[in-house]
Amino acid sequence: MTLIKSISGIRGTIGGEPGENLTPLDAVKFASAYAKWIKEASGKSAPTVVIGRDARLSGAMIQALVQNTLVGMGCHIVDLGLSTTPTVELAVTAENADGGIILTASHNPKEWNALKLLNNKGEFLDGVEGQKILDTAAAEDFNYVQVDDLGTVKVITDYIDRHVDLMLEMPITKIEAIKAMNFKVVVDGVNSTGGIAVPALLKKLGVEVVELYCDPTGHFPHNPEPLKEHLGDLAAAVQEHKADFGITVDPDVDRLAFMTEEGEMFGEEYTLVACADYILGHKKGNTVSNLSSSRALRDVTEAHGGTYYAAAVGEVNVVQKMKDMNAVIGGEGNGGIIYPESHYGRDALVGIAMFLSLLTEKKMKVSELRASYPEYYMSKKKVQLTKGMPVDDIMKDIATKYASEELTTIDGVKIDFPSQWVHMRKSNTEPIIRIYTEAPSQNDADALADRFIAELEAIAQAYA
Repeated sequence: MTLIKSISGIRGTIGGEPGENLTPLDAVKFASAYAKWIKEASGKSAPTVVIGRDARLSGAMIQALVQNTLVGMGCHIVDLGLSTTPTVELAVTAENADGGIILTASHNPKEWNALKLLNNKGEFLDGVEGQKILDTAAAEDFNYVQVDDLGTVKVITDYIDRHVDLMLEMPITKIEAIKAMNFKVVVDGVNSTGGIAVPALLKKLGVEVVELYCDPTGHFPHNPEPLKEHLGDLAAAVQEHKADFGITVDPDVDRLAFMTEEGEMFGEEYTLVACADYILGHKKGNTVSNLSSSRALRDVTEAHGGTYYAAAVGEVNVVQKMKDMNAVIGGEGNGGIIYPESHYGRDALVGIAMFLSLLTEKKMKVSELRASYPEYYMSKKKVQLTKGMPVDDIMKDIATKYASEELTTIDGVKIDFPSQWVHMRKSNTEPIIRIYTEAPSQNDADALADRFIAELEAIAQAYA
């Protein structure tokens, strides 16, 4: 059982002891700290906060605790109920609110929940803001308002529909062309709010939808992270129904993955590649992803005459880099699409609208589209270190050893070789170094990872 505190919020398993899990006491404490921060940041004694949740089993309980804590701090609430992360982000600005909280543990199993915190732009907090909230919660440095100053709650139940309509209003969504294609698509909504939002968008685009696990009960039918090993039922359904492709999202609908008509994964890394290919075909510009994302995005960006930039891992870092470089599209290799003309947040519905529009132009099967992109394979491994080992010194040593290579050190150490790369970064929660590699074949990617595991272990041995 676990409670993880970070600058983007708190995440933990339900039940158990306070301070070690996400218990009611922890939810109240962190909601109180956020309320104090939002009052100071907005300069208002009664700020407005948008709250929405995914369908996980603990959602209603956590929302009641968080929402009423904010009311007790004098905040006015816009309650979206069952929602998605991007829907809440869009609602913050649409409602002219001062912040937002999404109650979701994203791709984590049903035992988990979390408070994901937003500012008045509907974007995740930066490190300084997040740390201030963590410090306030640790010190329990907050005061509740008197009875006459309690906040209010306004319930709005149709924000997912509004989100869908915004996707249809984007100029890049080729509505009539999509309708003319008569697509048939299987949707795995993992029994969360994607089961509401994704079919709603597809049906308005004239797509025949086969719904798989689209009842938002919170009983996840499989591990909710949208990876190949969890999606056997989707693969079978795509083939059984002779669908054009399959779609799956995580429980809060900010990660998006496609499956080809053959029941094979399109590849989470390639969700962003395909969407960027579409956008860059209509608007020249730059792209951004994090250091651990596929090189294929760089290749596609340069093929369109743009420049690719890498950001440190974490959505807030990608967003900041996108703003700095005026990127026309960006995101993360886990299937997260960020399109500034909509909003600066990962949004699966944005990605679906782009992907369908791309297919209308390419006039090819999804498997053929995937085959048209550069072929890369990734390996993700880790080095276990002894507690107390000087991880930072080990990372500096590896950077020194490869100083003559193309090196990036904004987030751990990334070494770009001509045809492959390795990214090593330390964990913030345990004594390990994570190793990500990419190469033209799986064997090469695994071999590169094993090589650097051996090198890191040898350096660590010198400190033992």
